[in-house]
Amino acid sequence: MSKKDKIKEEEINSEQEQVQVEDNKDLEVEKEVKEPSSEELIQAEKDKFLRLFAEYENYKKRTSKERIDLFKTAGQELMTSLLPIIDDFERALTHIEDDNESEELRKGVMLIYNKFYNTLEQKGLSKIETKSGDDFDAEIHEAITQIPAPSEDLKGKVIDCVEKGYKLGDKVIRYPKVVIGQ
Repeated sequence: MSKKDKIKEEEINSEQEQVQVEDNKDLEVEKEVKEPSSEELIQAEKDKFLRLFAEYENYKKRTSKERIDLFKTAGQELMTSLLPIIDDFERALTHIEDDNESEELRKGVMLIYNKFYNTLEQKGLSKIETKSGDDFDAEIHEAITQIPAPSEDLKGKVIDCVEKGYKLGDKVIRYPKVVIGQ
């Protein structure tokens, strides 16, 4: 072997030794990192437990809120299907003539209507009050048409309510249909 080969071989050997020393240092560091103290382990488990407990509490709150909301609006489909009956009662009451024979009919229909409506009110149904001259609000009203305003102060306001609106609890189940002044 020549001197150059010997020098190269020595350099290679020294590089290998340095790599081995660095690897050994890395292993020592890894050993130090891999062995957490018992207090650290306890703290990690406490943290894990607290997070799990908080997640469970949030789950309980969310499901109870969803259950309450479900009970509040459970009858929504039924109430929505009964609204046309209320409308029919109201139309019947406006068209019954005001003579003596019709007065008894009117009283009977009014009695049934009041009993029916009061029962629905007890279940959470309420009217959305809309009057002529109220400001139009797209969040509350459903505009079905616009007509020229009879006066300047009625522009952008409700002129007529064609169909009443209803809420079930806080949720609108039918928006009042209104005519707006233009």
